[in-house]
Amino acid sequence: MHTDLVAALDIGGTKIAGALVDREGRILARAQRPTPAREDGDTVMAAVGAVIGDLAASPLWERAGAVGIGSAGPVDASAGTVSPVNVPGWRDYPLVAQVRDAAGGLPVALIGDGVAITAAEHWQGAARGHDNALCMVVSTGVGGGLVLGGRLHPGPTGNAGHIGHISVDLDGDPCPCGARGCVERIASGPNIARRALENGWRPGPDGDTSAAAVAAAARAGDPVAVASFERAARALAAGIAATATLVEIDIAVIGGGVGKAGEVLFTPLRKALTEFATLSFVRRLAVVPARTGTDAGLVGAAAAALMGRTDAAVAGV
Repeated sequence: MHTDLVAALDIGGTKIAGALVDREGRILARAQRPTPAREDGDTVMAAVGAVIGDLAASPLWERAGAVGIGSAGPVDASAGTVSPVNVPGWRDYPLVAQVRDAAGGLPVALIGDGVAITAAEHWQGAARGHDNALCMVVSTGVGGGLVLGGRLHPGPTGNAGHIGHISVDLDGDPCPCGARGCVERIASGPNIARRALENGWRPGPDGDTSAAAVAAAARAGDPVAVASFERAARALAAGIAATATLVEIDIAVIGGGVGKAGEVLFTPLRKALTEFATLSFVRRLAVVPARTGTDAGLVGAAAAALMGRTDAAVAGV
């Protein structure tokens, strides 16, 4: 049987999603389990194994030639291990070896979730056709990944492009990572909401204090909500400009829940970028919303598996 498909796993703190994906990025079969994030490592792996088992029950499984994993991080692709912040039972957990065993010995490629979404956006989404791109996930955290010279650039451990932990405020709040003034500490959804609440914004009758509720208030003209999104936009702009100055990207793609806020985020972000991206070679930098949606992690994990098998860019990955 021709192995023209790959299996993909998208592992996060809430759910473990799996799919069988073809070379055009189409999802042909799916499986999913909740992540038992508060349980021990073997219990979490059992949920991963159950997803793989569901995929293996498909008649398409015999056409799968490799497995790609996009995991919450940090990951260490060189060691095949993961230590997701939101899955405390996994610390230096040998995920690649465990998945290889569960998948009957298929080759396994591991990348971080930010890099996975970057792979998806370059293969199928807003960064398609761009040789040098930064793709970002702005949601509960802020992650990202890079495409340089037309190829995904995960770095030796699979974490390159992790823009959320660039410091953009030397005297800023301490970040859980140990540094100060990180992009994530200012621009993630929970931190946008925290800043708005600290400055006097109050939720509506439903009591919703999410970043989406702050975005709705900002669209309605609430000045505190607007200011919180403007602060986030400036932090993102500073991080994007720093990245562009270092490696000459020509597009920044923003996905994740906060990325869905629309012009409440993108209008002040593009304005702030003109203040930070001032050198001639970064002035033409485009900032656009992501296109691949909720399947981005799976599509990107599939891209990693395809690249691992061919050792070459696949379909523009």
